Amino acid sequence: MTIDWTAFTPWPALAGGVLIGLAAGMLVLLAGRIAGISGVLGGLLRPAAGDVGWRVAFIGGLVASPLVWRLWGPLPLPHIAASDAMLVAAGLLVGLGTRWGAGCTSGHGVCGLSRLSPRSLVATACFMAAGFVTVYVLRHLLGG
Repeated sequence: MTIDWTAFTPWPALAGGVLIGLAAGMLVLLAGRIAGISGVLGGLLRPAAGDVGWRVAFIGGLVASPLVWRLWGPLPLPHIAASDAMLVAAGLLVGLGTRWGAGCTSGHGVCGLSRLSPRSLVATACFMAAGFVTVYVLRHLLGG
């Protein structure tokens, strides 16, 4: 394995991680809510009275953030080396895993681990192991 040093961007990655941590910390400290994307979005699909505003603001911030980024520079161009069918299958599997694991990587990995949740530790270990196995099988065994 080699690192593409021309595409290595530790400072923007660090800044993004700090912003995610601050936002998740502020949401839990100021509103008592967990910044798990699947839970936030799921709450909008089955809205409860008085529980919609913060969810809309949260999702709105996720949608608006690339627009704000564009004020300072061009958006990075993604390179996705997968077919449309593979992307659809991956999306369905992520959705299934999110439902089965009672949360997503943001809820368990960012918020749950910071709260020392044993359930989130197990879920995050499973997410990571599944990712490692998937990459190994697709890239090294199937040659993709």
